[in-house]
Amino acid sequence: MDCLNETFTHLLMEYGSFVLFFLLALGIIALPVPEETLLVFSGALVAKGILNMHSTILAALTGSLAGITLSYLLGLTGGSYLMIKYGSWIGINQKRLDQAHDWFTRYGKWSLFIGYFIPGVRHFTGFTAGTAKVNYRHFALYAYSGAFFWIATFLSLGYFFGDFCFEFLEEIDKKLLGLVAILFGFIIAYYLWIKRKKS
Repeated sequence: MDCLNETFTHLLMEYGSFVLFFLLALGIIALPVPEETLLVFSGALVAKGILNMHSTILAALTGSLAGITLSYLLGLTGGSYLMIKYGSWIGINQKRLDQAHDWFTRYGKWSLFIGYFIPGVRHFTGFTAGTAKVNYRHFALYAYSGAFFWIATFLSLGYFFGDFCFEFLEEIDKKLLGLVAILFGFIIAYYLWIKRKKS
């Protein structure tokens, strides 16, 4: 892992669930946080008994919900101007916003669910839903259920393959985890497309 990942994992080891909440919330808002790596590593620490299972799940879930909700509220309250003007500081640009908008147009509210599994998309789906004035109840249904499945997937990878993670975690690159997330996201998208086509 690079220096940035090492810093985050050190914080996780030192402060546990408390820092996991903030890192996931900030990562979903679009700061450069290796979310999948953190979740896998957290799952491995739970399996080793270093982190408490319930507090880790709660921190991961509430952190994800806080991040996506804040992103939604920014879009809903006219934050697009600020995002476009100052977003380059945290990697947001018009191209990425357009990409998220295209996803939202193509998959509708399901993009809030699927978007978690697509690095570079999940950071903007909440914001895009806000700018599109999606009803909060609809937003919450899809975004919050997506958050649950996303954290369950990567915490489970760490929990059930904990020994593997501890032995090889330094060799796991964020891009590899990103590819896994993209593949999983496309599988879900394909399933939903087939289901929609049949209905």
